[in-house]
Amino acid sequence: MKIGVVGTGYVGLVSGTCFAEFGIDVICVDKDAGKIERLKNGIIPIYEPGLEDLVAKQVKAGRLHFTTNLAEAMEGADAVFIAVGTPPSVIDGQADLTYVFEAAKEIAQNIKGYTVIVNKSTVPVGTARRVTDVIRAANPNADFDVVSNPEFLREGAAIDDFMRPDRVVVGTTSERARAVMRELYRPLYINETPMVMTTPESSEIIKYASNAFLAVKITFINEIANLCEAVDGNVQDVAKGMGLDGRIGSKFLHAGPGYGGSCFPKDTLALVQIGEQHKAPQTIVQTVVDVNNARQKSMADRVIAACGGSVKDKKIAVLGIAFKPNTDDIREAPSLVIIPELQSAGAKIAATDPVAMDNAKKVLNNVEWCEDAYATIKDADAVVIVTEWNEFRGLNMDKVADLVKTKCIIDLRNIYKLPEMEERGFHYVSIGRPALIDGKAASKIRAA
Repeated sequence: MKIGVVGTGYVGLVSGTCFAEFGIDVICVDKDAGKIERLKNGIIPIYEPGLEDLVAKQVKAGRLHFTTNLAEAMEGADAVFIAVGTPPSVIDGQADLTYVFEAAKEIAQNIKGYTVIVNKSTVPVGTARRVTDVIRAANPNADFDVVSNPEFLREGAAIDDFMRPDRVVVGTTSERARAVMRELYRPLYINETPMVMTTPESSEIIKYASNAFLAVKITFINEIANLCEAVDGNVQDVAKGMGLDGRIGSKFLHAGPGYGGSCFPKDTLALVQIGEQHKAPQTIVQTVVDVNNARQKSMADRVIAACGGSVKDKKIAVLGIAFKPNTDDIREAPSLVIIPELQSAGAKIAATDPVAMDNAKKVLNNVEWCEDAYATIKDADAVVIVTEWNEFRGLNMDKVADLVKTKCIIDLRNIYKLPEMEERGFHYVSIGRPALIDGKAASKIRAA
């Protein structure tokens, strides 16, 4: 089989490379000639563990190709995947489908025989029908079907998610298109991966509903963490007790500074807009959006409180900029809210991140960028852990104590154990757990 993939961003590049690993001939297309040239030279535009090696392997095998010529990619293709960006509109937050429709029009002009057009981008309900109309208008004689096939790739684990997914969702009413999609995903079908065959509308809703539900789960445990702090509970114990219930599960019950990234913020906002458009308000999701936005800002207030109510002229060391580990993605990252808020309060910021600093330097100003955690925390009045990279999980706390000006740590990811911090006499503030003031439980100090 042969497929074309329009768009060499995160979804397009990962999907195309993994389909090549399945043994399919793949041509990835992008209008950015510089990007295509870099890909041909093995330079990967995104950070994703394992992707660089897999791209090199498939290029060497002759199954993965890159071009700026869509006609070349579609020559003899069984399917063409649209994997372009759908950023939120600055006006109302709805997904901007400009690139999707532009791709559809160009695809229409190059359809020679029966072709399955696959929406891989995250798109609102009804987009498959609209893409069908766009192609039909541009090429009335084209023989094609449009399929919704949403992606469920986690940044930092995308290759494994594609190769060993929980499910594959295919939205189409055409049996001919279903047959093509089954053949494309045949390696997964053989491994008994569930394939959900449904309508395009249901498929499009599945993507948004899935991400929105996970965002709800994160926001729920964050609010429970607030309750734990108020009553001296421990949110990690609460989450464990909840997660052992098979109906709930333990994933996404990790309290923190709020969700970020390229999917959850965009998709929750889009789902709210879709609901309003169809007069089916998504009240829970709207609340989640509001609570999450407020939570990110409140993390700066938490840092200021831990520093005695003021950070003016104090050095705050920030560990982690990316919205999660194993990615250089900083879109909607909590750090992008926390750092400017602290700067507005007069703080001097030093920061580090294993892979996201180049991206961060483009949007954050007046930050001292450091090569590693120890260089960042030297002479710091407080250390703030924003992203739970593995290298931040294993810091030598004796060395940390010697380097910092003040033994104050605000751990927004709960990666350290309370007894360890207590033993070393840190002023330690985490999320949804008892605070330590100079190594002593704040609740006990208040009681005394």
